[in-house]
Amino acid sequence: MVLKKLKQYVDPTYVDSESLLEFATVVFNRAGLSREDAAGAAEVLVEADLAGADSHGICYSFGGKVRSVVSGGVNPTPDIRIVHETPSTALVDGDNALGLMGSRKAMEIAIAKAHEVGTGTVALRSSSHCGMIAFYPTMALEHDMIGLAMSTTPGSSITPTFAKDSILGTNPIGFAVPAGDEKPFILDIATSVVASGKIAIARALGVDVPEGWRRDDDDNPVTDVEALGGSHGLPLGGSRELGSHKGYGIALMVDVLCGVLSGNGAGFLHAVPRSCSQYFQAIRIDAFRPADEFKRDMDLALRTLRELEPTTGNDQVYYAGMQRAALKADRIENGIPLPQHTVGTLKDLASEFEVEFPRVI
Repeated sequence: MVLKKLKQYVDPTYVDSESLLEFATVVFNRAGLSREDAAGAAEVLVEADLAGADSHGICYSFGGKVRSVVSGGVNPTPDIRIVHETPSTALVDGDNALGLMGSRKAMEIAIAKAHEVGTGTVALRSSSHCGMIAFYPTMALEHDMIGLAMSTTPGSSITPTFAKDSILGTNPIGFAVPAGDEKPFILDIATSVVASGKIAIARALGVDVPEGWRRDDDDNPVTDVEALGGSHGLPLGGSRELGSHKGYGIALMVDVLCGVLSGNGAGFLHAVPRSCSQYFQAIRIDAFRPADEFKRDMDLALRTLRELEPTTGNDQVYYAGMQRAALKADRIENGIPLPQHTVGTLKDLASEFEVEFPRVI
């Protein structure tokens, strides 16, 4: 399977996750972020690696984000502030911060408001790419809250149904729900057939992609890795017959809640090409019913799904969050695998910022 190929690196180097976190923190700090902001940004990336979302972790995102700080592409010392609020809502200006920073702050505000009045909803403008979208709703779990996050994405890579040109972003959505004995339900999806990160990994590894992931200007499928650069992505569903209008509609919904609501404008209309906007929500469960009762019922729902009989050739029925939890436990114990091109990038950064390379396991 192509997805397995994208996760099977040739001769990977395994590094300790805590050591990788400290390495990324020091590099971000020496690049220009405060120690606190550097640690927070590094955590978002390393959590992505632990969850198996390598395209949004240190593996594929770190070098570019460091360069954006050094070059001034993002503001290393932003004034992230609330510009308008009510007891349950806030509009936050990210001041062109690294999206990892502004998004954490915005979700913290949403959680604080939910503690006070039951729900908290925050729109964030003047932001940038925020990394793995599921990180932010999972911040709500320890508070016995449901978390929701979504983001516009930089660039125009996805075509609306029946449109010739790419204009939409992959516009991801993250959703996290606590449970009792079961692992939390953690959903992390792009509103396109496949996230841009997987295309980037396929190009980096030289792996052809399946039919249905990309198309050319004449609506012919593109699978050759060498031709991906000029191809177009497809909304979730792929074709009208398979429901692409649904993915298209959900992507536009994200643009409305993140971009239009915040005043940043729809992602595909941003005057600043790399600018992003985000939307965050926290829901306090005990504003509706006792949290223990809710988690008991979540356990029943999730266990029922998990115990369904799998089809031939599959050993388990999964719900979103199960495999993430198992992979995180494995990578904490056995290390995070880094492909060799990432090792090279990290060694260059180690030399440039005079920091020790992460501990190899």
